[in-house]
Amino acid sequence: MTSRAASRPMGTVTRGTTNPNRLRRMDRWITAVHGAELRRADDAVAVDLGYGAAPWTAVELLQRLRTVAPRTRVVGVEIDPARVAAARPYEREGLAFRHGGFEIPLPERPLLIRAANVLRQYEEAEVAEVWARLCARLAPACADSRGGLLVEGTCDEIGRRHVWVALGPEGPRTVTFATRLGSLDRPSDLAERLPKALIHRNVPGEPVHAFLRDFDRAWAAAAPYASYGVRQRWIRAVRDLTADWPVTDGVTRWRQGEVTVRWGALAPRG
Repeated sequence: MTSRAASRPMGTVTRGTTNPNRLRRMDRWITAVHGAELRRADDAVAVDLGYGAAPWTAVELLQRLRTVAPRTRVVGVEIDPARVAAARPYEREGLAFRHGGFEIPLPERPLLIRAANVLRQYEEAEVAEVWARLCARLAPACADSRGGLLVEGTCDEIGRRHVWVALGPEGPRTVTFATRLGSLDRPSDLAERLPKALIHRNVPGEPVHAFLRDFDRAWAAAAPYASYGVRQRWIRAVRDLTADWPVTDGVTRWRQGEVTVRWGALAPRG
């Protein structure tokens, strides 16, 4: 392999679709669960991988992370050089843009890599390799830290519905379902936003299908709570789910229209 080939970014160009405030639910969750790790670090670097045709999500990520970790730096990484050039005028203290892909072209090992709507165009069989490559670039775990976090998932165009997988240096940890509750008819509506590792597994016999089936049943059983508002109905449904599924969060997150489940309970069979 020539040096030119070796330096070529890893991955393919995405459609580039992006909108302001699209990733607010993911960002809100990241600040809640990973903010302490970022705050403790002497030089916390976060990567917005595949930010798209406009840099809005990287700009917003910096603003949101700095509410909990004021020293955090954000680097937007894009495989399309034209998108990097278009984003450069938005650089400022703490925010930079780089040409690259899954190799993450930084000298540092970041404490956060956010990859939203990046793997939708890939084949399911390619996901594990991409995850492994990105996890290998995360800051390692040590005595007082679990290490960096990779958050990879999918949302709709305006960020009402979102599902993501959180991974550490050791691999997948959890799956989070997040929604604007007023937009939801039933929890299984979120199936269309499952990340690539799970979206083709929403079939009978697979754990994610069983989870969404049970969630719909719990949602139906919680219908009387709708008189107190959709939020109370969601909380009751999730509380019922905890009897059979390893839900890792609590009411504080449920009130946000979220629920997080251990990856092992939803991982594809085989």
